[in-house]
Amino acid sequence: MLPGAKLKLTIDDIAFGGEGVGRVDDFVVFVPFVAPGEVVEAECTEVKKRFARARLLQVLQASPERAAPACPYFGECGGCQYQHLDYPAQLRIKHKQICDLFQRIGGFDGALIDPVTPCPQAYGYRNRIMIRSQWDKFKQGLNIGFIRADNRLVVDIQECKIAEPAISAQIQQVRRHPPPKGGLKVVLRVAPEGWVVPRDSFFQTNSFLLPKLVEAARERLRAGGTRFLIDAYCGVGFFSVELADMVERFAGVEVDGAAIMAARQNALARGKSNGQFVAGRVEEHLPRMLARFQAGAATLLLDPPRTGCPPEMLQLLAQAPPAQVLYVSCHPATLARDLNILCASGVFELSRIIPLDMFPQTQHVECVADVRRKAVPPGPL
Repeated sequence: MLPGAKLKLTIDDIAFGGEGVGRVDDFVVFVPFVAPGEVVEAECTEVKKRFARARLLQVLQASPERAAPACPYFGECGGCQYQHLDYPAQLRIKHKQICDLFQRIGGFDGALIDPVTPCPQAYGYRNRIMIRSQWDKFKQGLNIGFIRADNRLVVDIQECKIAEPAISAQIQQVRRHPPPKGGLKVVLRVAPEGWVVPRDSFFQTNSFLLPKLVEAARERLRAGGTRFLIDAYCGVGFFSVELADMVERFAGVEVDGAAIMAARQNALARGKSNGQFVAGRVEEHLPRMLARFQAGAATLLLDPPRTGCPPEMLQLLAQAPPAQVLYVSCHPATLARDLNILCASGVFELSRIIPLDMFPQTQHVECVADVRRKAVPPGPL
C-alpha cells in the first residue's frame, strides 16, 4: 500500500479520537467522517509500520445513522468529528470507546461504566472557544477561525455551530476588529451566570449539562459517606461550592491565584463558610491536607488538566489513602491511565464511572470516576 492508492473499505468501528477503522488484508486503515458498517472509497495519505491513514472520497453504502452536518465547515474545520452521525449513535460510540479504553488500559470491567448522559442541547452549547488568526498569503489577508482537520492551517469561519449564539456574535465582532497580525489567539466567552470567573481561568464549557455533572458528583459523594472534601485543581471553586453542604469541612487548592480569589468570592456569595481555598501546587499542599482532614474520612476530588495527574501524586495517595477519590476528567485515556496506577497499588478499587456528553459532535467526553479505598481486613485476635 502506497500513499495515493484508492481503497474500498468496510468500516468496522470508530476509534477513540473519531477515526473509522477499516482493513485491507488485516492491515488497519483509519478514515475520518465515516460510520460503523459503511462501505467507503478512500485515498491513502500516510502509511506507517502498523497502520495507514486515508481521506474519505465517497460513501458507497451509507449507514442509517449518518446525519447531515449542521455546520458548513464540518470536515474542513478540526473542531468537530461526529456531526455526520445522529446523536444516539454518537452516545453509543463514546460509551463503547470508554469501555474499550478501560478494558485495554486497566482491565476494568465495562459493567462499571454507565451509559453516556446526553446533553439536552447537541448544538449551541459551548460557552467558551478560542479562535486563531493566521496570515493567508494567497488572499493577502487574515484567516480567523480554527485549526483545520488535516493540517495546521486556520479555517476562516463566520460562526461556530456548537458554540452559544452569543459566541458567534463575538466572532463577528472579532472579524470587524481583527487582530493586528497572524499568530494571535482570541478567547471568546459567555460569562457563567452567577459565577466569578477570571478571563483566563477554567470553567466548564457546557452550561446545559452542568446540573447533571453536579448531580453525578453529589450522588457519588453521598454514596461515599465521608465527612471532609479536598478539591484538588479546584479552579474557581465550582465543585467545592456545589458540594460544601454535604461535608463538615472542605479545602480547595489551585495553582491559578486569580482563580483562588474568584473561588473565595463564589463561596462567599453562596454562604459557604465551612472551607478555605489555598493557592499553590496540588502536589505541595495535598500531603498536609490529607493529614489535616483525616484521610480515612475524606473524599479527594481531582479535576486536573487533560494531561492528568503526575504519577508521584497518585503514588502518594497509596501511602495516605483517602476513603474515596472522585476523579473528573475530559480525557478518558488519561483517566484510564491514572486509575490504573491508583488501583494497581492494591489500595483502591474502581466503583463506578459516569460519562457525560459535555462535548456533543466532538470526540471528547467527560467522566466522573468513583474510586474507593479497599476495606482493611481485620488483624489477628
